[in-house]
Amino acid sequence: MLTLESAIQKIQQFSPEQKEEVIKFIEFIDFKSHQAQFDTLANKPEGLQASFTEIAKEFIGCLDSDLEDLSQNLKYLERFGK
Repeated sequence: MLTLESAIQKIQQFSPEQKEEVIKFIEFIDFKSHQAQFDTLANKPEGLQASFTEIAKEFIGCLDSDLEDLSQNLKYLERFGK
């Protein structure tokens, strides 16, 4: 069986195009696992529907940014809707 360490060693020998394919495949597998979690939450019995917060909870706080909350930015709100 291929271990993580030996897989990393093999990937390091790949061409840039092959590495890009590996990254795309990993992202695809990650997407599928998140899609399965979403499907599980979205298919709750009637009356127990998942909220947006439940479905998106893994993304809450995931951005590391210096951006301020735009709802508190009065200069931004002056132009809002124009």
